[in-house]
Amino acid sequence: MATSIVQFRIDDDLKNEATALYEKLGIDLSTAMRMFLKRSVTVNGIPFSMVLPKENYSATKALEFMDEINKSASENGVAEMSLDDINNEISAYRKERRARS
Repeated sequence: MATSIVQFRIDDDLKNEATALYEKLGIDLSTAMRMFLKRSVTVNGIPFSMVLPKENYSATKALEFMDEINKSASENGVAEMSLDDINNEISAYRKERRARS
C-alpha cells in the first residue's frame, strides 16, 4: 500500500500537550492521528459529537447550579448520604414501585 505524508500546523502548546497525553497512552502523535482518520472513515464522519448546546453554558453557571443542588441536599437532609445510602434508597423505591404494579 502506498503511503503519503500529511502536514498540518498547530500551536506548540497543543502539540506538546497532545504528545504528552498520547505518550501516557503508549502511542505517538502520528499513530493518534492515523487512529483519528481511520475512525473518521469507519463512522463516515467526525468520530465524536460536534453539537452546539441549545443554551449558553458557562463554568460560572455550572458552579451556581452545583451550589443550588448542594443547598437543596442540605435542606432535605441528604447532603451526607454515601453512595451505598443512595443506592439503597433507589433499590427500596424500585421494590416499592414493583409492589404497586
